[in-house]
Amino acid sequence: MGWLAGGLGNQQKSPPEVVLIDSWHSPDCIPTASWRSDTSLSSLRGKKKSQFGDVKWDPLRESLCLKKTVYKSVCLSLALLVAVTVFQRSLTPNQFLQEPPPPTPEPQKAQKSSGHLVNPNSFWKNPKDVVAPTPAAPQGPQTWDVSTTNCSANVNLTHQPWFQGLEPHFRQFLTYRHCRYFPMLLNHPEKCGGHVHLLVVVKSIITQHDRREAIRQTWGREQESVSGGRGAIRTLFLLGTASKQEERTHYQQLLAYEDRLYGDILQWDFLDSFFNLTLKEIHFLKWFDIYCPNVQFIFKGDDDVFVNPTNLLEFLADWQPREDLFVGDVLQHARPIRKKDNKYYIPGVLYSKASYPPYAGGGGFLMAGGLARRLHHACDTLELYPIDDVFLGMCLEVLGVQPTAHEGFKTFGISRNRNSRMNKEPCFFRSMLVVHKLLPAELLAMWGLVHGNLTCSRKLQLL
Repeated sequence: MGWLAGGLGNQQKSPPEVVLIDSWHSPDCIPTASWRSDTSLSSLRGKKKSQFGDVKWDPLRESLCLKKTVYKSVCLSLALLVAVTVFQRSLTPNQFLQEPPPPTPEPQKAQKSSGHLVNPNSFWKNPKDVVAPTPAAPQGPQTWDVSTTNCSANVNLTHQPWFQGLEPHFRQFLTYRHCRYFPMLLNHPEKCGGHVHLLVVVKSIITQHDRREAIRQTWGREQESVSGGRGAIRTLFLLGTASKQEERTHYQQLLAYEDRLYGDILQWDFLDSFFNLTLKEIHFLKWFDIYCPNVQFIFKGDDDVFVNPTNLLEFLADWQPREDLFVGDVLQHARPIRKKDNKYYIPGVLYSKASYPPYAGGGGFLMAGGLARRLHHACDTLELYPIDDVFLGMCLEVLGVQPTAHEGFKTFGISRNRNSRMNKEPCFFRSMLVVHKLLPAELLAMWGLVHGNLTCSRKLQLL
């Protein structure tokens, strides 16, 4: 009989002619991958009734089977390549197939040229299934990033006819107006550590140590926790350097000693002058944006004012740090002063509009911490202006925020008549938030009267 019949006969007489079936082939394919050496391909053609059923030789079927074999060989090669790659990366196949372990904190890996990190967990995912990460909001520096003074004069202005007609201090201001930020000499970021409800910030100059000392003993006294657990009250003084070169070294040494005693001075490397008060504003706003993410409210004022902290805290109890709070003694429709002998004189080439935007007098005002951070970025879009409180009004106008007027802020005195008895009456001071202006001895005396055994009538007659 044929070779298949011999396989079904007496197995002890002669070895059967058994075709070795390739395990990768289906019964529909005639085995072509391997057979016994004594079995020729021609002997398979035309055979029927094999263990695979009726088998007819079909060249097309043979071609298809060959293609399947090639395809499976390619798959095996790819699988082998993957296995080799895994072993080269010191991973076992089990580790490769298992779910990735929980991520552990590691330093940030190097970035590709595109600026994005490759996430290994999303490598095998379909791009349609991978959700693009939400871009984070741009963040500013985490520390003061100005370390050198690199400020050169803007010589392009010196040849302008209108520039030559300005007063010397205006020419100096415009020549260096583009120099916005300077290095820090004294810094205390720890003042914003923890839960700070109110940050008291006082503009001062290096020679006025007596004013700072009076404030530390009175309304600038710090508290670790105010009533209701609202947080701490912290105090800072803002300074530049001495305006006179011959005094600078001596006063700087005294200031460094004062700062070692109290640790409450922020100082930058620019000259303290009237026009540089605007520099003091923008330097503080940038400093606050860097170091004070959790401070809720700010009181900012001069070093010759009387402040009633109890009344400030009572007022703030009705406000939230997220609100656009900017309250003080607000001036509406104030006009630029054109008289050259006035301290606040502004030439028309510097400001040509008929009036200023609403602004709060710089003697003292309250603002929310969130608004202060936005104010920093708004101010960076404007050119500096030589009057600091007007400049802040311009920044508020950029944000579309209107400052709020409050009768408790008296930055021109309780009465504008300097000889009025109201300006010396402690019962009026006890009901106010801010009163300008008092010298150190007057501040200490008024503080003692207001917080002593003071008895005031329910109705005060305005004199």
